[in-house]
Amino acid sequence: MSTCVTHTAPEPAFSEPWHAQVFAITVALNEDGRFDWSDWVARFSATLKRRGLDRELDGGDDYFNAWLETLEHLLAEQGATAQGEISDFRNAWEEAYLTTPHGEPVRLAPRD
Repeated sequence: MSTCVTHTAPEPAFSEPWHAQVFAITVALNEDGRFDWSDWVARFSATLKRRGLDRELDGGDDYFNAWLETLEHLLAEQGATAQGEISDFRNAWEEAYLTTPHGEPVRLAPRD
């Protein structure tokens, strides 16, 4: 019988890289004083309620799409970005990743 301790790798905290990125951006904005965390929590809770997410959330796309929606609205309210700019950027990003060959880095075309 072996006395060696067996270790397994921990489960990733985020199921998709963009989940981690939007989380990190939100935390950085909070730490920079752009908004209070309690305000963030209230807004995010309202988004989840409005979307009708009444099941156990597992941190998947539904959860982080609601997270991103909340962040976009908060930044637009603060005047940090216009809602139209967010849509334009999202569309440009979608076009870029859909046309980028697999394994290549996704690059956005320069904007006018």
